[in-house]
Amino acid sequence: MINKLTRYKVWLEIDEKAVAHNIKVFRQIIGEKIGLWSVVKSNAYGHGLVLFSKLAEEGVDGFCVDSVVEGLKLRREGIKKPILVLGPTLPPLYSIAKKFNITISISNIEGLKALTLAKNKPNFHLKIDTGMHRQGFYPEEINKIIRLLGNWKLKIGNSPKGIYSHFASAKDINYPSFNELQFSKLQIANSKLEGAGFKNLKKHISATAGTLINPKYHLDMIRIGIGLYGLWPSKELEIQLGDKIKLKPALAWFALISEIKKVKKGDYIGYDLTERIHKDGKIAIVPIGYWHGLPRSLSSIGEVWVKNQPARIMGRVSMDLIVIDILNINCKVGDEVEIKPMEIAQKTNSSHYEIITRINPLIKKIAV
Repeated sequence: MINKLTRYKVWLEIDEKAVAHNIKVFRQIIGEKIGLWSVVKSNAYGHGLVLFSKLAEEGVDGFCVDSVVEGLKLRREGIKKPILVLGPTLPPLYSIAKKFNITISISNIEGLKALTLAKNKPNFHLKIDTGMHRQGFYPEEINKIIRLLGNWKLKIGNSPKGIYSHFASAKDINYPSFNELQFSKLQIANSKLEGAGFKNLKKHISATAGTLINPKYHLDMIRIGIGLYGLWPSKELEIQLGDKIKLKPALAWFALISEIKKVKKGDYIGYDLTERIHKDGKIAIVPIGYWHGLPRSLSSIGEVWVKNQPARIMGRVSMDLIVIDILNINCKVGDEVEIKPMEIAQKTNSSHYEIITRINPLIKKIAV
């Protein structure tokens, strides 16, 4: 621990064994024939795009990213497994995707038309909007897509390699009706494409929640994000399935105490004099703030952990510093402070997805 403390004020630890454990959990759920793809978009949900992908590469069949830029970074770092871009891809990047064997998503007519004009055309999956109302062709557009694909087949140079959608609310096994509606729409769209001669499309719809809810949703591959990081997609599923499925959080977030001082009754803490001391006390300064991803809304109400004890944040969360109450904690300069994303999410009425993905990507990450 001494080496870390002498080098970093704030750091993240990514547990290699937890990553391997979570991959094993999902592989046991789906078996060997279904593809297990790791969703590493948005800096691997705060875990580090390259670091996490290298830890996961041996156990997964491919990676899902948000952009060609993310995919290109993985390729340049030696990742050789298939990569699928889930987000929109601008036409100028089509040729780069082709060169580096990165599959893109086509989700609208404009993107399909642009593909005909690209000199080097990448492989692509069709995204279908079955009810989320974000990216994707509406199911009623499938016949039009089939006509366009047929008319442009020579110009495109290849056919779609996959077809997929995304569940809007697969968070509770007791309410499957909307999942069933979306699943049915994807199946119908795929049947129409196959009937028109577009065969062997790789079908997928499930992220972590859909995978856990029903095995029929696994199709040809699953896209696991939050689950591989050892977190549950919803409290409902954790309650319903947590006694059978054990996930291990892979990320731990630390800072160190940089200063300790005494304060007197009547002293003010932080910007805007937002907190006043009502009795003599002791405070610690921790070099972490909203630049690092600690929400400013934790001011005066949030907690961090020192020596396994909660220490309340006093006054404003600053850009790079917080002040914590350590009156009843026996600690010293250089001691660890743990920041717990799940608790932050609850305290700020947010979600653990948001908290971990907003951790500043420049913070050092260490595989342990």
